[in-house]
Amino acid sequence: MKLPLLVKSGMLSGLLGTLLLSNIVMANSDNLPAVQVKWGDYKEFTDVKSANESRKRFAQRTFADLEKYIVKLASDLPKGHQLNIEVTDLDLAGRVLPASFAGLGMHSADSIRVIKQIDIPRIKFTYIYADQDGVELKRDDVNIKDMSFLSRHNPVFRSDSLKYEKNMLRNWFNETFLES
Repeated sequence: MKLPLLVKSGMLSGLLGTLLLSNIVMANSDNLPAVQVKWGDYKEFTDVKSANESRKRFAQRTFADLEKYIVKLASDLPKGHQLNIEVTDLDLAGRVLPASFAGLGMHSADSIRVIKQIDIPRIKFTYIYADQDGVELKRDDVNIKDMSFLSRHNPVFRSDSLKYEKNMLRNWFNETFLES
């Protein structure tokens, strides 16, 4: 596959480059369904906050990681099908607190993400799923949350910082596309 000059030369970086490249790869692959994920403004999302890096950089990294996982999930869809997702809100599991609130020192300027049962992961999005001819098969406004996220054991994501969100997306994807 021939990539545009901007991508080959490394002039695009961050979220824009990742999104452009993933969309180019998905659109030009004959063996995979086309997947497009559009993210709303991270500043408007409920909780896309980092404990130790800029919020913008954390949002870019988080969105790219979740998008990569959605593309992986969609690889099980039939060849030529199209899945378009527009994420309108994201609330990561837990909450970011100053380290001193968590008992890690009175003068610490650092923050940490504290995971408690009450701070459940949630994601809101709309999606359109179409066949290879563009005929719409499914469309929905989705608001998923996992109130039992700490009770579910999933060794696949054990060391992944987005394990709760990915597990929630995997469950939704399986229920929506693979079990119907």
